[in-house]
Amino acid sequence: MRKNSIGAVAPLLSVLFVLFSLSASPQSSVTITGNVSNSNGNDRVPAVSVTIKGSSAGTFTDDRGNFRLTTTQSLPLVLVFSSIGFELQEVSVSSASQPLHIALKPASTLGTEVVVAASRVPERIMESPVSVERVGQGAIRTSPAPDYYDVIRQLKGVDVTSSSLTFTSITTRGFNGSGNARFNQYVDGMDNQAPGLNFSVGSIVGLSSLDVDNMELLPGASSALYGSGGMNGTLLITSKDPFKYQGVSAEVKAGGMHLGSKDKDPVGGSAYYNAAIRWGQKVSDHFAFKIGVQYVNAKDWAGTNYSNYTGTGTGSKNHPIPGTRQSDPNYNGVNVYGDETSLDLNSANTPFLKGAAQAIIAQNPAAAPGVAQILAADGQGSFLVSRTGFKEIDVIDPVTEILKLSGGLYFKFKPNLELSVTGNYGTGNTVYTGSDRYSLKDLKIGQYKVELRSDRWFLRAYTTQENSGQAFNATVTSQLVNEAIKPSYNPANPAASWYPQYAGAYLLARLQGANAATANAAARGAADNGAPAPGTSAFKTIFDQVRSLPIPRGGLFVDRTNLYQAEGQYNLSDYVKVLDVIVGGNWRLYTLNSQGTLFADSAGRINTNEYGGYVQLSKKLFDDKLKLTASGRYDKNENFKGKFTPRVSAVITVAPDNFIRASYQNAYRFPTNQNQWINLNIGSGILIGGLPQLRQYYHFDTNPVINANTGQLQTFGEYKPETVNAYELGYKGLYNKKVLLDVYGYYSRYNDFIGRVSVIQSKSGNPATINPNDPSSYQGFSVSTNSTNKVSTYGFGASLEFLLPNNFSLDVNASSDHIHNPDSTFTTYFNTPNFRFNVGLTNSGFGGGKRWGFGVQFRWQNSYNTESDFRQGPVDAFGTLDAQISYKLLDIHSMLKLGATNLTNHYYISQYGNPAIGGVYYISYAYNVF
Repeated sequence: MRKNSIGAVAPLLSVLFVLFSLSASPQSSVTITGNVSNSNGNDRVPAVSVTIKGSSAGTFTDDRGNFRLTTTQSLPLVLVFSSIGFELQEVSVSSASQPLHIALKPASTLGTEVVVAASRVPERIMESPVSVERVGQGAIRTSPAPDYYDVIRQLKGVDVTSSSLTFTSITTRGFNGSGNARFNQYVDGMDNQAPGLNFSVGSIVGLSSLDVDNMELLPGASSALYGSGGMNGTLLITSKDPFKYQGVSAEVKAGGMHLGSKDKDPVGGSAYYNAAIRWGQKVSDHFAFKIGVQYVNAKDWAGTNYSNYTGTGTGSKNHPIPGTRQSDPNYNGVNVYGDETSLDLNSANTPFLKGAAQAIIAQNPAAAPGVAQILAADGQGSFLVSRTGFKEIDVIDPVTEILKLSGGLYFKFKPNLELSVTGNYGTGNTVYTGSDRYSLKDLKIGQYKVELRSDRWFLRAYTTQENSGQAFNATVTSQLVNEAIKPSYNPANPAASWYPQYAGAYLLARLQGANAATANAAARGAADNGAPAPGTSAFKTIFDQVRSLPIPRGGLFVDRTNLYQAEGQYNLSDYVKVLDVIVGGNWRLYTLNSQGTLFADSAGRINTNEYGGYVQLSKKLFDDKLKLTASGRYDKNENFKGKFTPRVSAVITVAPDNFIRASYQNAYRFPTNQNQWINLNIGSGILIGGLPQLRQYYHFDTNPVINANTGQLQTFGEYKPETVNAYELGYKGLYNKKVLLDVYGYYSRYNDFIGRVSVIQSKSGNPATINPNDPSSYQGFSVSTNSTNKVSTYGFGASLEFLLPNNFSLDVNASSDHIHNPDSTFTTYFNTPNFRFNVGLTNSGFGGGKRWGFGVQFRWQNSYNTESDFRQGPVDAFGTLDAQISYKLLDIHSMLKLGATNLTNHYYISQYGNPAIGGVYYISYAYNVF
């Protein structure tokens, strides 16, 4: 066995040996060493590019600013030192006997950044054909945010939804919500979405905070180059290259949170921990590796909205109403779970009040007149009663733990040819708001990639492996816990059932002279008698048994969905002299596997193939004053017709460092896996996908459904991909290298808009028997479908960046988004404030030795209304203040930081039904981060 294994590996080792040997040369060589520091403060500068002028040979400074360059080129020669934020410097070298000491001068970084998101090729950000934002390491370092992912919320036009401490969803230009499917996120070229759950997991799985090189945000339509999902934007996150960023870096944050009152924050004061370490090492000019680890531990915020809530099915008629558990027997709290179980005690299907009356009279005939009198008052019309529910803090463990692992092996065969094998893995507990509040317990997601890259082309293949672990639905689990404690109604033993006990106790209390409110309270107490209290071991035993059983027997949903993708791109500009041309293509396979708990896959796995290709042409005209770019992409999903998406843009240089841009883009998204195949009972109704197979399964053809909003029969047309035509006009100008202005306006028009419609179906098979006030007469559904309305959105964004003396910088931005002509019978999910702004003031170095730094960020947004499958209601306007102050310990290459987000601890929510977010206060120690 061992001989066979060695024999199989030997050819591979031989190939690698030959490849590494290709660069070996018998010529004599010379080694130049030295170090690079910042002339303003004297701290060493890592990741500085050191190249030999006129050649591609070069290296980078390590984490201490040191470099070592071996070359066969004869002396003298010229070395070129370059790094973002510093002036380029050339140094003549005539002897290698002594180390070089280079002091780089800081330079303005405004407008000098290079981005790739807008055109898939490197270009100066000023000349981008569409709006693009870039976040570099400096911005991450000076931000008060405890995690790099939270820095994005400071950019103009960005909307953020926080389901929990470690689950954040972002979007631009409207339609936000937890798990936004109209916004793409890529980490080192890998789609960062959980393939089955269809939300991006950037804050859970991905890079450690120390391994982020930069982030590029592309607001608005971007499908022409990035495919399905790029309706409202694309975020590219790029990790650090170990050939460039070397050495060990580490950071530890410790602090506290939950400092509010028990009404706002029932968790109570607790600790916050966030630690990360990264090691990148260039072993030789041909091989480097890196590994990274990040661990987060804290107690999460819990939902505390106890407003009464009503609605039919799962649609847009749902809304908060007056009432409490004490005043309304049919109370359904927003963040209370299990009280979604509701029955009409006077319904023909559930005549428990009349049944209790008969039982009382049978035992005591003299009570007949009193019972008749009570039935005359209370036994007419609907008498809706809900089961007693549980608060979120009682059913969702607030302890959040996230462990992220990442690493990679990098083989550089030539200066412009590199093979990398990388992986990102994350596991832990968090809370997500989708159609319900989901406890993502022991969630595991891994992403693994092989990529071969040249300066002109790349080939990559990767897979995303998802395991939902012990994740469960809070509502369904709580309902079933109630049933396990005491069944709502057991025909074999009515006396031991909750609703008959409630009805009997209610009538007895009324016979004893109690009013309706007092009688309802007494009835609930009697029906709940014997139930273990939340927090007790007896309750936990029952709860754990229920949540560990797969849906529909319990609350556990099983998701083992995987994604496989292969893609490539080639820049043909060297061969096509008159134009810059790039071409690319990809193939993708989803393998859905929820074992019938999430998707309609109880009969086996569902495989879905997608493929696509794109081409982009660009040309500079009139002495480079005008740049025209045209691109087009074709994509096909096996369940839908193919889509072609074009983009045309123009960039006009009106003066040095002043550019006007205009673009038209078409974008699309195929319905997500959940849009297509979901089949999930969420307690208040059943979510089903838009494919006709799901409607046939529930017999919509033979038992027609009624639109819960209009009361009319609901019909369904062809289920189609959603498309948008987006127009943008923008201007970017740099003044005196100190002030950068960026302004844009946009208009977008959506066709075949994908949302959800709420319908109800008669349980008897006859729509005429539906009583909207009697949940026992119908089954509610939320169905993914296309709107016939032509929905449009429009808005603007503007930002000003000022570089001030003494390392101060000031950023101000504002943006606005609006929707026009939404379908009133439709859930559009336009969860977006009409106006928001950000103001930030930072200093990267002041005081003696420029060791001190600080950052202050204020964000504000106005009120808006939330639409979601979970809850719908208002979100109040809010503003938050974040701040940090730091001190560099230059001798040990370290930094101390004291920071806080939501410094004033003004609790706010970003989506109705989500928890209120309070302050996080921390102190951190970081090593090798500057």
